[in-house]
Amino acid sequence: MYPRQAEARIRKALRDTPIVTISGPRQSGKTTLAKRFQRPAWRYLSLDDATLRDAARRDPVAFVAALDRAIIDEVQRAPDLLLAIKRAVDEDRRAGRFILTGSANLLTIPTVRESLAGRVETIPLYPLARSEILRAKRTTFLSKIFRGGMPQPVEKLTTDGLLRIVLTGGYPEALARKSERRRSDWHRAYLQTLMERDVPEIAAIDKSGLLPKLLDVIARFAGQLLNLSEVGRHAALSHKTVDHYLRVLEQLFLVRRVLPWHRNALSRLLKTPKVHFIDSGLLAVACRQSYVRLQADRNAFGPILESFVLSELLKAATWWDDSLAIWYYRDKDQLEVDFVLENGAGEIVGVEVKAAASVSSSDFRGLARLAAVSGEAFKQGVVLYCGDEIVSFAPTLRAVPIACLWS
Repeated sequence: MYPRQAEARIRKALRDTPIVTISGPRQSGKTTLAKRFQRPAWRYLSLDDATLRDAARRDPVAFVAALDRAIIDEVQRAPDLLLAIKRAVDEDRRAGRFILTGSANLLTIPTVRESLAGRVETIPLYPLARSEILRAKRTTFLSKIFRGGMPQPVEKLTTDGLLRIVLTGGYPEALARKSERRRSDWHRAYLQTLMERDVPEIAAIDKSGLLPKLLDVIARFAGQLLNLSEVGRHAALSHKTVDHYLRVLEQLFLVRRVLPWHRNALSRLLKTPKVHFIDSGLLAVACRQSYVRLQADRNAFGPILESFVLSELLKAATWWDDSLAIWYYRDKDQLEVDFVLENGAGEIVGVEVKAAASVSSSDFRGLARLAAVSGEAFKQGVVLYCGDEIVSFAPTLRAVPIACLWS
């Protein structure tokens, strides 16, 4: 089994929290990780089992009353069970009573009406990070970059080597397949299952037959400003319907909207977000890209690489001790920074992504502008690239090998 960096955080949560939820996309390893905490007195129940699922839906109170400590897998398949669990822990507040796993963001499902605030800690589990695939130690990228430092890369990558890593993505089942064709087949089947089974389970979808087309359009917009009306025009859907469907895909951890950074917090909410896929392998298949095609068209690799970088940042944030908000920057002069990282103290780091083996001073224009507008809060700006060396372009601006992300 691959080591999961979230394991230590789950162990800590079980010591003082009644309910611990491992939440993330299907096939990301939630069940395998949850079972590592199973003890003889604990029951393991999977709601993928039709009999158990029916019992949980028919009488959730009786279902929970029969449990002392339990691991309940895929709990979003019987969301009313959460209210019964809430009542159970209100009567018995022992820490570590329930471990739940969910392939949807449980607290955003409409049928979950009662808040579990104060009773649950939710720990995301995304597909495997590169450091986990390499069985390396926990990455120090975030902690060092906010202090003005940078870890040395743990591996040297050619652009072709990086291309293969990005196309594979982080799902364990995809990693186990030996050829690009077999991995692509798995990614396609995954997306089909998501559209046909998981989406209808958590949301009312009127035009489910248009979901594959919408997914195709969203994939084409990956890394770009998200104009809902434009997406809707291509997908034959209204902008309100596009927004609703996007929220469902976010609940299922398929896509992630990234909001713009602005010094005025209200302005962040009023501006246009960008959309990214959580897994770069799924994005590549969704937009019909392959190793051969991306070798011939490096421009098409850029948006997929950006989603890969976002995914690595999200994964690292789940086991980092500080909080992390991820934004993007764009101003009236069209200067941009792919990702703006903001820690709990309000300190700022800019991250630009470049799918090339060389960097020039012009690649730092957006980062320099971000540094100017964020003032003393700005700690460092980096251009992640496909080279081997850390190169300083200014006291707080560096070109950095992309492998530093998982070092």
